[in-house]
Amino acid sequence: MGLVALLGLTACGGGGNQATSDENASAGTAAPRQPALPEQAETGGTEASASPQEDSERDTASAQISTFALDVDTASYGYARRTLQEGRWPAPGEIRPEEWVNAFRQDYAQPPDDGFTVHVDGAKLPRRDEAVLRVGLQTRASDSSQRRPANLTFVVDVSGSMADDGRLDLVKSALLKLLDQLAPGDQVSIVAFSEEAEVLASMTPLTAREELRAAVTRLTVSGGTNVEAGVLAGYQEASKAFRPAATNRVILLSDGLANQGDTVWQSLSGKVREQAAKQLTLLTVGVGRDYGDELMERLADTGDGMAVYVSTEEEATRLFTTQLPATLDLRARDAKAQVVFNPSVVESYRLIGYENRALATEEFRDDSRDGGEIGPGHSVTALYALKLKPGADGQLAQATVRWQDPDTRTASESGESLNSGDLAGGIWTEAPLRLQVDVVVAAFATYLRDREAFGLDLPELREHAARLASTSEDPMVSELATLIGRAESVG
Repeated sequence: MGLVALLGLTACGGGGNQATSDENASAGTAAPRQPALPEQAETGGTEASASPQEDSERDTASAQISTFALDVDTASYGYARRTLQEGRWPAPGEIRPEEWVNAFRQDYAQPPDDGFTVHVDGAKLPRRDEAVLRVGLQTRASDSSQRRPANLTFVVDVSGSMADDGRLDLVKSALLKLLDQLAPGDQVSIVAFSEEAEVLASMTPLTAREELRAAVTRLTVSGGTNVEAGVLAGYQEASKAFRPAATNRVILLSDGLANQGDTVWQSLSGKVREQAAKQLTLLTVGVGRDYGDELMERLADTGDGMAVYVSTEEEATRLFTTQLPATLDLRARDAKAQVVFNPSVVESYRLIGYENRALATEEFRDDSRDGGEIGPGHSVTALYALKLKPGADGQLAQATVRWQDPDTRTASESGESLNSGDLAGGIWTEAPLRLQVDVVVAAFATYLRDREAFGLDLPELREHAARLASTSEDPMVSELATLIGRAESVG
C-alpha cells in the first residue's frame, strides 16, 4: 500500500499538458483531483521542488497526454550524494527525481542505428488497481576512436571560492588527464574567469598538447565569481573556431556561486540560448561543497547540454577520461517524449520528476520547440504512477520519442506500447531488478524532497535497496542502500 502513496499513485500528474489543462478550465471541466500530499518543506531559497500544477495527478478524462523534453542531467544525484555523505539533508529544491533515476545504469537494448530504442514496461503495486509504468529510451554507444573531431572550450572558474576543498586542484587534475585522452584531430581552448575572463589558450590542436598542459597549470585562484563573463567569453572563443564537421562544445567548470555580473539564471539563460541555436552545446560540471545547483542546471538545459557534478578525484577522472570522450558526439537534437494514456484503462497518472522539462501537447511535433540533446550510449528513464480502472483491460499507453538528426535536422520518431496484461504481477516479486531499483531511487528522491515517498518510509526503502544490492553486481545499488541509511541518521 505504501508504494502507491509514495509515488502519489492515486494517479499522479505528469510532465504536464498545460495547454490541455487551460482549455479544460476555460470550458468548465472539473479539475483532476489532487493526491493527498504533505506540505512542501522549505527549500532554503533554492528552486522550488514543484508547483501544484506540475506535481498534480492527471485525470485521463481531461489530460490524456504527457509530453516532456528529454534530460540526461545527473547533477542533482551527485550533489545530494555528497551532501548525505557529509551528514547533511539535501535542500528539497535541489532534488530532481528524474536525474537520480538517470544516474543509474539501465539494461535497455541499443538501437542498430543512430535513433532510439523505446522500452516500455511496468508492474502492479501492492495496492489494488495501482501500477508503475516505465518508459526507457536508449541510444547506440560508440567507440571514442570512431567519433568526429571535437572543438572543446573549457571555461574554468578560478574565483576565490574555488580554493575551498581543493576545488580548482580537482579541476586541473581532471583537465590534464583529459588532454591525454583526446585525439590528434581535436582542438581545445581554455578560458579562466574570476571577476573578468581571460583566454589562456585560443583554440589549439592536440598536436600542441604541451602548450595546453602549460595553460592548465597556469590556472590560479583570485577574485570574485563572474559566471556571465566566463560563459560569454567561452562562447566567443568557440564561435571564432567553429568547425561544421566537428562537435563544438563549451564546458563550464565551476561551483556556480556567481556573485558578480549577471547572477540569475533567467537572464543568463537567454544569452546561452542564443549560442545554443548556433550548435554550440554546453556541459556544466559542478564542484564544491557549496554549489549553485540551480544556476548550473538551468544553464545546461538552455544550452542544449547536460549538468553533472563531481566531488572526488575518482569521479572527475571517470568523467573526463571515460564518459566525456565517449559521449562527445550527438545522437539526437531536440529530443522529446510523449506518452498517450488510454482513458478506458488508466484513470489517472503522474510523471515522477521532469517538472521543468514539461511541454504542451502541440509542442511535441513543433520542431522549433527546444528539446533535449542526447549523446551516444545515453539512456533516459521516465516513471509514471498509475491508477487503473477496476477490471479494465487493453492497451495502457503508447510512448513515442521524436528527435532531429544532429546534422540534417531531419525529424524522426519511434514508439512502443504496453498492454495491461503485460504488467508484472508485483513490483517487489516479479518485476525486473532494474525496474525495482528505479522505483526505490525515485521513491528515495521524492522522500528527501517532500518527506513522502509512495507511502514507504526510509527503513523500508533501505531494506529494498539492500535486498536488490545483494543480487546485483552494481556498486551504485549498494551505495544507494548506504545513502538511505545516512538519511535515516540525519533526518
